[in-house]
Amino acid sequence: MSTVTTPTELRLAKRMGRLGTETAFETLAKARALEAQGKNIIHLEIGEPDFDTPANVIEAGIDAIHKGYTHYTPSAGLPALRQAVAEEVTKTHGVQVVPEEVVIVPGGKPTIYFTFMSLVEEGDEVIYPNPGFPIYESLINFTGAKAVPLQMREERNFRLDPNELADLITDRTKLIVLNSPHNPTGSMTTEQDIKDIAAAIGDRDIMVLSDEIYSRLIFEGGHHSLMSLPGWKDRVIMLDGWSKTYAMTGWRLGYGVMRKELAAHFGRLMTNVNSCSAGFTQVAGIEAIKGDQASVDHMCSQFKARRDKFIGGLNKIPGFSCLLPHGAFYAFPNIRKTGWDSRKLAEAMLNEAGVACLAGTAFGKFGEGYLRFSIANSMENLDEALNRIGAWAKKNL
Repeated sequence: MSTVTTPTELRLAKRMGRLGTETAFETLAKARALEAQGKNIIHLEIGEPDFDTPANVIEAGIDAIHKGYTHYTPSAGLPALRQAVAEEVTKTHGVQVVPEEVVIVPGGKPTIYFTFMSLVEEGDEVIYPNPGFPIYESLINFTGAKAVPLQMREERNFRLDPNELADLITDRTKLIVLNSPHNPTGSMTTEQDIKDIAAAIGDRDIMVLSDEIYSRLIFEGGHHSLMSLPGWKDRVIMLDGWSKTYAMTGWRLGYGVMRKELAAHFGRLMTNVNSCSAGFTQVAGIEAIKGDQASVDHMCSQFKARRDKFIGGLNKIPGFSCLLPHGAFYAFPNIRKTGWDSRKLAEAMLNEAGVACLAGTAFGKFGEGYLRFSIANSMENLDEALNRIGAWAKKNL
C-alpha cells in the first residue's frame, strides 16, 4: 500500500478573509528589500520610538532573569505589576482603580483583540475613528460585526465630531473606540470633547474602548479620558502600555483597565491565547512605572523639537500642508494639491525619493489625500528626508 498522499487544498476559515493587516510592516519589508539592493532609505514608516529602553529598565529586566523570572506567571499578570498599574492609573485619571481591574497583556493589541472577542458579536455595530489605527477595523471585521467609521476631519483638527458620533449610534451599537493622542494624526481630544462624547452616548448600553497608548507623549495641553468622568469608569476599557512611553516595543508589554467582572474574562482569554506575559518583562515594567521618569521627559522633548522642525519643513514643500500635531510622534500632511493619490505618492516617496512613509489610506478610506510620516528618527535624518521630498516635488510637481 502506498503511503504517498496528494497535497490537499488549504481551506481557510471564512473569517481569515476578513482579517486586515498593518501596512507599516509591509512597507518596512519593501524598504529593507531596497536597502538589500544598496539603496539608502530613511525610515519614517514604523510607529516606534528610535530611543533605547531606559537603562534602569533594562537592568531591572536582566536582574529579573537572573532571579528566575523566566517561568509562567498568573495569566492576568504579576500581582506587584497590577498593583503598580492600579496606583498609576488612580493618580493619572483621578478614579480609584484596584489591581483586580488591571490585566497585563503582551503589548497593546491584545487589549483591542480581547475587547472585541469578549463584547462584540456578529451583527453588532462598532464605531471607530477613520483614519485610525488599522487594527480596529481589521478586528471589527474579523468578529463579523459591522465597522462604522467616524471620520476624523482636518477642519476639526482631526478631532472627532460628537454630533456625528451621535448620528452614527443605533440600537445595534455595541462598542465605540476612542484614541487620543490619535494615530495617525497626532490630534488630541479636549476636555469638552470628552463631555460631549459622554452626552452623545448617554445612558445607552454601550461600552467604550479608550486607546491611550500615547498619553505620556503630549506636546501641548493635557490628556483627557472618558474613564475620568463620574460614572464612566465601569463603561470604559482603557488601553495603555510601555511600548511608546518607555521605548519598549520589543518587550511586548501592555495593560487594560476595566470593571472587575470583565477583567476576569480577559484573564481567561489570556490563559487561552498567551498563557501569560513574560515574567522578567513584567518586572521591568514595574521599574519603568516606579523608577526615574527623566528618560520619558527627554524623549518627549526631543519628539517636540523634531515635530516643529519636520512640520515646518513639510509646509514649505509645494503640494504639502500639515497641521501641527499635539501628541504622539506623527505628521499627517494633506497632499491633495500634489494631484497624486495617497498610495501612489507613498510608493514614489519610497522608490524614487528614498523616504519610507505610509499612505493615508493605510488608516482607512478617509485617509485618502494624506500621508503619514513617523518623526521617530534623528533630526539629521528628518532634515535629509525633507531635502529628498522637496527635491522630488520640485522635479515631479
